Amino acid sequence: PVFVPFALLLGGRSADVPADAWNRVDDVIELPVKRRALVARIDNLIQRRTTSRRLSETVDELRLKERAMDEAPVGITLATARRESNPLVYCNEGFEQLTGYGPEMLGKDCRFLQGEDTDDETRETLREAIDAERPIAVDILNYRANGQKFWNRLSIAPLRDESDAVTHYVGFQTDITERKIRERRLEVMGRVLNHNLRNKMNLIEGYADLLRSDVEGEKALHSLDVIADTAADLMGIARAVQKIDGTLSEGDSAEPTDLREHLIEVRNRTNSRYPNATVVLVLPDDDPIPVSVVGLVTAIEEGVENAVKHNDATEPTVEIQVERLPDGWIGVEIEDDGPGIPDHETHVLEAGETSLTHADRLGIWLMYWVVNRAGGEFTVTTDETGTLLRLEVPTDP
Repeated sequence: PVFVPFALLLGGRSADVPADAWNRVDDVIELPVKRRALVARIDNLIQRRTTSRRLSETVDELRLKERAMDEAPVGITLATARRESNPLVYCNEGFEQLTGYGPEMLGKDCRFLQGEDTDDETRETLREAIDAERPIAVDILNYRANGQKFWNRLSIAPLRDESDAVTHYVGFQTDITERKIRERRLEVMGRVLNHNLRNKMNLIEGYADLLRSDVEGEKALHSLDVIADTAADLMGIARAVQKIDGTLSEGDSAEPTDLREHLIEVRNRTNSRYPNATVVLVLPDDDPIPVSVVGLVTAIEEGVENAVKHNDATEPTVEIQVERLPDGWIGVEIEDDGPGIPDHETHVLEAGETSLTHADRLGIWLMYWVVNRAGGEFTVTTDETGTLLRLEVPTDP
């Protein structure tokens, strides 16, 4: 409720005023009164009303925020920074549903969620961040009240007062156990599949070579060529998938590196690997081009190599052009004079990655994923005279 001031102007005897009126007024002004004094008394009442209204709005806002925290679908905790153990002073219902622990844990250190199998390195990372008063986000193995293990995506941030001193730490907890299980399953399946695929393809290629000396006839030799070429293609796909997985598993951030120097190496390496090809590099100037986009160099090199390998010309030409864009962005174009890319391979970039059914040009997908993760733009322009791949990314996403 907002304070509504009530002033009693008393021009006669106070005995004429009902007794209960004194409890309902905020100021009694006896008449006669000078104008300046009256204005001052009324102004004071108005100031009290203004303060009351602001206080009421603040209380309403705090209650709204508290309701939002209470009803949030993730675990939220508040820990004080004024004591060494950082005991909890608040936990919401989401935290209780996630961990099985409720208000009875207030006043205790949140490390009660850790257990025997909690990684020591992750514990140390958390402690260092808290001691340094900086935000931190980790995946940590925690234990529920019933002893059940679960993977917790834990994000912690310091809260500061008007003097910039840290008073509390807010924590957000999300159960990511299913995601961790899925990632582990995919990791194992991918490793086993890649290992077995390589071994089996090497075996097929070896036996195909042995059979060449034992078979006669053009048709039989052609069949062996098909077998060997298919095995080589599958090996190439396995290597491409491994490269993509390795590149996209590097994390969300990278240390700044000079793209100019890397692209010079890409040009020289490709020209050496494919002597009949000509790779031209066009740079905006001689200054370094610092970038911290994860996987960018690998993706560009994959795009350049694909442009050479899929070119049916006897002496293919590929041009890499770099330009500096406003607001700290860069543009990179890879242009070739090949036969173009089939529509079905570029269509899936528009239709979505779930539509990917062909692995002919996984390099394009690597570029798409790298650029997309950096928040950039990737376009493909292609026809029978060649292909232009263009990417635009922030140098420090």
